[in-house]
Amino acid sequence: MSQIDIEKLHLWVQDRDTVLKYSNHVEWRYGEKPDYTHSNEKLSQESTRNHPPNSLETLVQNLVRTFDIEANFKTNPAQWLSVVPDQFRMSTNGGSRHTITDLINSGTYKLMIGNTKNYKATEENFETSTGLFHTAFPDGFLWEVLEVYSGPPEIVFKWRHWGEFKGEFKGYAPTNEMIEVIGTSVVRVTDDLKILSLEHYYDNTQFLAKLTSGGKLLKTSQNQQKKSHSLWRRFWNFIRKLWGKKETSAPANLQTSRCPFAAVVK
Repeated sequence: MSQIDIEKLHLWVQDRDTVLKYSNHVEWRYGEKPDYTHSNEKLSQESTRNHPPNSLETLVQNLVRTFDIEANFKTNPAQWLSVVPDQFRMSTNGGSRHTITDLINSGTYKLMIGNTKNYKATEENFETSTGLFHTAFPDGFLWEVLEVYSGPPEIVFKWRHWGEFKGEFKGYAPTNEMIEVIGTSVVRVTDDLKILSLEHYYDNTQFLAKLTSGGKLLKTSQNQQKKSHSLWRRFWNFIRKLWGKKETSAPANLQTSRCPFAAVVK
């Protein structure tokens, strides 16, 4: 595959905007196509690579980004373009081999992180897991291909995930640090460049250590509400007692007053 003309290849290896442009009549998870406008702007500012248009790096990056669109937003396996649905498997660090149905139900974050000290995949679902990282990285958690070491049918490549940790993560305070994750993946493809399997390798413990380095946030809201209610109850009980004492010796005109504090007015 020494000479590549990506524009003449299949839709699933085109750039992300082109893939979305021609993705019609799709059952989208949230009822409409995802909008990557903000992500594209951030990528143009923060990417460390500018791969040539018809390079193997661009082709691999396009293919994985199409897969990412489908894993996060397409709920009907039959409508996925980037994989062979009945054969596809994905694993992380040599762990369980997940199916396309697993991805639709759980999402990429849950399946790529698994059960660790600071994140329990078994306690999460697609919505909760995705929400955690959208909250932690409100400006996006971007991804790019750094290097490609071998071409099809077995593609080995190095990638980078990054974003600013601006929102809380599972009760841990944000540090506003730029968190960067470097990993390597092996993707096996068919002759027409559909994915048969994806194997990811990266240090998930280092990533989660950074997300918990800011320490736990103070649990103020619920506790303060309880404390506030308790203080108010004590204050009101005091007023009621005071009102009762004054009421027994108050003149008749004060006893009939509608003002709750009339008995303590001199």
